[in-house]
Amino acid sequence: MTDPTSAVPGTPLRVAVLGAGGRMGTAACRAVQEAPDLELVARIGRGDDLDALLDARAQVTVDLTVPAVTAQNVHWLVEHGIHAVVGTTGWTEQALAAVRTQVEAADGVGVLIAPNFAIGAVLAMRFAEIAARYYDSAEIIEMHHENKLDAPSGTARHTAAAIARGRAAAGLGPVPDATEQDPDGARGAVVEGIHVHAVRQRGLVAHEVVQFGGVGEQFVLRHDSFDRISFMPGVLLGVRRVAAHPGLTVGLDGYMDLG
Repeated sequence: MTDPTSAVPGTPLRVAVLGAGGRMGTAACRAVQEAPDLELVARIGRGDDLDALLDARAQVTVDLTVPAVTAQNVHWLVEHGIHAVVGTTGWTEQALAAVRTQVEAADGVGVLIAPNFAIGAVLAMRFAEIAARYYDSAEIIEMHHENKLDAPSGTARHTAAAIARGRAAAGLGPVPDATEQDPDGARGAVVEGIHVHAVRQRGLVAHEVVQFGGVGEQFVLRHDSFDRISFMPGVLLGVRRVAAHPGLTVGLDGYMDLG
């Protein structure tokens, strides 16, 4: 059987898109088509057979589907030796562990699961980890369109984890908060010890504000994606580099030199 991920030097990388009928999928298909070093070989929509990826000899598949099916898709891709670049959020630690176990036994297959493909969002997460060392308080407000299925967003969870790492490295304890009564959940979710507030509103795309508070000052990081085209440079970066990173990588920062 021919390895579907094998490439001939100098030829375009063969790329497929799952969830090609959605807004993100449509933008990804267009971005791949416009890239001279990539070739779009398959558009897979809801109900389409994944075996079409084998017929198309896809080397890398971009998964932009929904949380209900994305894990099943990734397991299928790894089983068939196809690199996966995943933008679907809603992954649990158990689901990530299952993929990690499977891909470690695969021969050189790479899987990237990216909470956010926007370069600015990735930088904001890294900057948040650095800033977290120096401020007593930190909270996250994430804002997305009304059709987003999960909350808090994967980006907010990833950011909260980054802040928690920064605070731990600095030896900081719990974020100060004297709230004793919150029957309506006004203080939001708590992720890795960090309060996260989710907004779902028509007209938004993807936005995050990270607020840090210290004595006499506030420091704010903000990233806004006004159009899904903002995610495409990160998608293409992932497509081009996933084969060079066997195993599971969570976060596009794993492919970037951010220290």
